[in-house]
Amino acid sequence: MLVLQKPNAFKILFTLRGSIIPHIYPQVLFIILISTIISAVQHWIPSSFSSYSAAPFTLMGIALSLFLGFRNNASYQRWWEARTLWGQLVYESRSFTRQVMSFIDDTQPGAQQAQHTMVNLTIAFTHALRHRLRKSSPWADVERFVAPEYHAGMREAGNLPEYLLRLLGQQLGACRRDNLTSDLMIQNMDDRLTSLTVVLSACERIDKTPLPLAYTLLVHRTTYLYCFMLPFGLATSLGWVTPFVCGVIAYTFFGLDALNEEITDPFGEAANQLPLTTLSRTIERNLLEALGEDNLPPELLPENGYLP
Repeated sequence: MLVLQKPNAFKILFTLRGSIIPHIYPQVLFIILISTIISAVQHWIPSSFSSYSAAPFTLMGIALSLFLGFRNNASYQRWWEARTLWGQLVYESRSFTRQVMSFIDDTQPGAQQAQHTMVNLTIAFTHALRHRLRKSSPWADVERFVAPEYHAGMREAGNLPEYLLRLLGQQLGACRRDNLTSDLMIQNMDDRLTSLTVVLSACERIDKTPLPLAYTLLVHRTTYLYCFMLPFGLATSLGWVTPFVCGVIAYTFFGLDALNEEITDPFGEAANQLPLTTLSRTIERNLLEALGEDNLPPELLPENGYLP
């Protein structure tokens, strides 16, 4: 995720990192080239496009703006819901750890081991969820927080985060059988595990439910068709200014289209997607600190304005 620190006017106008320009400049340059050719033809042969009017393009541009605006709202809603879910993951993890460390009687045999096991499984769940959403290998981040006897079961599990939640539930049940805490606190801690399950399921819903393909194709095709036809309607009235105007309009429409495409999947590693690695590291540091660990992993800070 891109993080801009006090951007000035120069950075806003000319920065490329995090901008959508690297993704759309071929299309914009192509439209400028087409516009230049059409302007040259109109300049040397003035009657070439004299019968074309800009009115149809105005109406079509309004319709396209509405389409892009609707798609932008739908994409941003997915992005913001994903960020809200990961915010919920942060405070549910902290709340569960606080309850584990505060209300399990650590003076009884096996209580401290149970505390460490449950907190470490919560950290493992966070890393496993990130890797599941990004479709990357989780083992280097997950196995170090899980007892070796469960490693084989983890590798056979079809849904690793859900498997880790089951292990957490089993540990909670063991605490109940050993009378390490009260029935009321067992219920409260189980509610936290239920909330973690909600976060997992909601993130999977966003990840596995894309925007309808037919709508995406409609917006793509209409954007290309409009930007390709626009110079024919402007060349007569604007002359050599047509390439500049068409380039700005193409940048706006192609840029919105590409940005919507990027944030529709909020869990990736592009500049405008969510910093899941940073959020996972924050949870890991907080929970290890709650266990009294001194050797904490370093906090992830923006590097060249980017949080992973």
